[in-house]
Amino acid sequence: MTLVKTIVCLANSRKLSGRCVAGMLADGSGEWVRPVSARPNREVSTWERQYADGTDPSVLDIVSVALVRPQPHDFQSENWLLNPTSFWNKIGRVDWRGLVGLEQRPSALWINGSSSYHGNNDRIPIEEAFTLSDSLNLIRTAGLTLQVHTPGAMFGNQKRALSAHFSYAENSHILRVTDPEYELEYLPKPEGFYELGESFLTVSLSEPYEGHVYKLVAAIIERVKVQAGGRR
Repeated sequence: MTLVKTIVCLANSRKLSGRCVAGMLADGSGEWVRPVSARPNREVSTWERQYADGTDPSVLDIVSVALVRPQPHDFQSENWLLNPTSFWNKIGRVDWRGLVGLEQRPSALWINGSSSYHGNNDRIPIEEAFTLSDSLNLIRTAGLTLQVHTPGAMFGNQKRALSAHFSYAENSHILRVTDPEYELEYLPKPEGFYELGESFLTVSLSEPYEGHVYKLVAAIIERVKVQAGGRR
């Protein structure tokens, strides 16, 4: 049985060989939906998430998605198994005002206090993560700083990474960015820091990795870009 849900796409982020797509129901309920595949890592392929014209869903698209059933996985309570035989359907777009109506105001980004070498408040021990009831948040920041850097340089890994520096609820964060649009724009730039203005961030919890779950910036939505007519 297939159930169609209409969501505001708030992430189409990089995940392994596919993407992690997530959004809130367009009815204003605040409920998150993360369509997932039946594969072990649940990433969504290009073929599984495309519109009938072959294009990819963009952040801020209003999209109808054919789903099979809820498929929560530990703290990722928002997961729904998608129907891979159906095209997704773009219904419209959300503007900045509509985005403001979806804003969430959690007291914190889940649990703070654990940091990786290149991050800050960017991870949660697995045993603590398994006590959480959700894995997605849409928050607003007055501004943020993007950092282009090479975190593995001392070990001979020259692959660049993009990190977001920002404050939320009086806590500073340095989180890895997995938004492919921003990686494409910023990773070719010289290493350093780049200032952005008021933005929404979709923050997601990763799959467990070496004893921790990581907080990731799955989407950056800058006010200046949205009000200029797009993010895409």
